[in-house]
Amino acid sequence: MEYRTLGRTGVSVSPLCLGAMMFGPWGNNDRGESIRIIHRALDAGINFVDTADIYSHGESEDIVGEALANGRREDVVLATKFAVPMDEDPNHRGGSRRWIIQEVENSLRRLRTDYIDLYQLHRPSAETDIEETLGALTDLVRQGKVRYIGSSSFSGSQIVEAQWAARDRHLERFVTEQPPYSMLVRGAEADVLPTAARHGMGVLTYSPLAGGWLSGKWRQGKEGLAPTSPARKRLADRFDLSLPANQRKLEAVEGLAGIAEETGLSLIELAIAFVIRHPAVTSAIIGPRTMEQLESQLPAAEATLSTEVLDRIDALVAPGETINPADNSYGETELASEARRR
Repeated sequence: MEYRTLGRTGVSVSPLCLGAMMFGPWGNNDRGESIRIIHRALDAGINFVDTADIYSHGESEDIVGEALANGRREDVVLATKFAVPMDEDPNHRGGSRRWIIQEVENSLRRLRTDYIDLYQLHRPSAETDIEETLGALTDLVRQGKVRYIGSSSFSGSQIVEAQWAARDRHLERFVTEQPPYSMLVRGAEADVLPTAARHGMGVLTYSPLAGGWLSGKWRQGKEGLAPTSPARKRLADRFDLSLPANQRKLEAVEGLAGIAEETGLSLIELAIAFVIRHPAVTSAIIGPRTMEQLESQLPAAEATLSTEVLDRIDALVAPGETINPADNSYGETELASEARRR
């Protein structure tokens, strides 16, 4: 497996990053199998693992920590995230210094490690000054508890604001961004990816299979398309087939499946290869729930796509287009009612 430099950090990571959201009650509640999936990914050459405190409310981090115990921790670039509400307590969320200093200790304990390679702000914290967040994260870097810091689901303007704040205040800067990106969700191409590239940031994209739409099971005429996992049930707008946008997604999937077949790839391989071949993308986060799903995704790391194939994909879903806006996870602050004419 080829390795790439994560932004300008000098750290080498695999083009596939193992996402751990499906490990635990949100996806696979078989702890032993989840650990075997992690070990298989490492054995296949993946050295990048991404989780978050909120995934199964801490259990995902705990599973990853157990899997990396007994000598495997040092071989992995370990990333986790904070900011999404962990419970009903209004201070157990966001980007405040108070919460960051508290929650990093919880993540370190669950992950069974002394340091986190990449600690990411899971969502922009509109009520918190970005300088407060960066200041707290800078302290963690200087204490050795965190190696690098990153953002997730930031718009282009939010990326720039954070970079400027770090420069002006001599604080640690976000060295990575984590946006959604797939053949069906291409909005990041319009601003997030080029902005991250201009600032020398690594990019680890999530949901390359568009929440399962590009897994091959979402096809016209198939039954049982409703999401089954607890995590996906909370995202009804992305899967409700009564919505015209999702009907358009289904039509696009049919065309993309045809391209994959003619190219000699599975739809899964085409989807992931498309993401990791974008020049601004460092790694695509894959989130297998089962060993079978992992095995179906691993070959994408070696797949290549011709210019002709990429042009055909562009003809189905235009560059910069997100068919269903509900699939985006950034720009929410800018489009909130109070930020418009209301």
